[in-house]
Amino acid sequence: MSYFTIAGVQMHALHHGDNTQAMRHRVDVLMSRFPQVQMVLFSELMPMGASPLHAHPMPSNAEAMFCQLAEQHRIWLIPGSMFEKVDDRIYNTLSVINPHGQVVARYRKMFPFLPYEAGVESGSEFVTFDVPNVARFGVSICYDMWFPETTRTLAAMGAEVILHPTMTDTIDRDIELSIARTNAAINQCYFFDINGAGAIGNGRSIVVGPSGDVIHQAGTGEEVMPIEIDLNRVRRERETGLRGLGQPLKSFRDRSVDFSLYQGETRSTPFLDTLGPLAKPLRANVEDY
Repeated sequence: MSYFTIAGVQMHALHHGDNTQAMRHRVDVLMSRFPQVQMVLFSELMPMGASPLHAHPMPSNAEAMFCQLAEQHRIWLIPGSMFEKVDDRIYNTLSVINPHGQVVARYRKMFPFLPYEAGVESGSEFVTFDVPNVARFGVSICYDMWFPETTRTLAAMGAEVILHPTMTDTIDRDIELSIARTNAAINQCYFFDINGAGAIGNGRSIVVGPSGDVIHQAGTGEEVMPIEIDLNRVRRERETGLRGLGQPLKSFRDRSVDFSLYQGETRSTPFLDTLGPLAKPLRANVEDY
């Protein structure tokens, strides 16, 4: 199968609170209107809001509800992410649920938005999953995409589509739109970057094709985006080049350079060590003005 339909859902939600029933209603309506949809993707931290105080061990009751919902509608479902509690640690964790209502993978965000997402641990495992007879998908969360190694690793693992829930309510959203396009182009893949709206994001979700082309960019309000993708586009462009030109994945594979930045135990350089601690900027004293 070459064609596959994914619906991104950009919706308003409580910043601190349970949004699961609103999400259930949104899926019910979406599938009634667009029965061709095969996968639904929500934004980061949509189910339980953005407070780590709502962290729960997984599997959880919320995750179980989403499993039932996926089985009910026979869809793949990625309900954004939720804070996961493991002993005394908290992770920002995404669940991948198949049409049988089974959790086939969980992904823990590798790059919490430090120093602002304080108290959240970093995940360490990349996650891809296969939709049988369709494609391999990769997942990442929000700030992960600012580090090109994350998307490149997923592409090197065979991912043809990157599913990327985000919760951006800050003034750097315009930069993220460029990063989404760049990640899609240099990895020759589809990139679904789905943001929240209102209290849990400033919208402007974006879906990008393997040439870096914008298939759809949402506004700032609520929006449902059912989009049919053609996986043959990815395979053809990886074979013949982006717009018949550059073949970045093959060039990366055939590189003659080793990146010393990533070698050794410290994984650092003298220059990076001069940048100081990873901390919030402080307000200057009045006497300094």
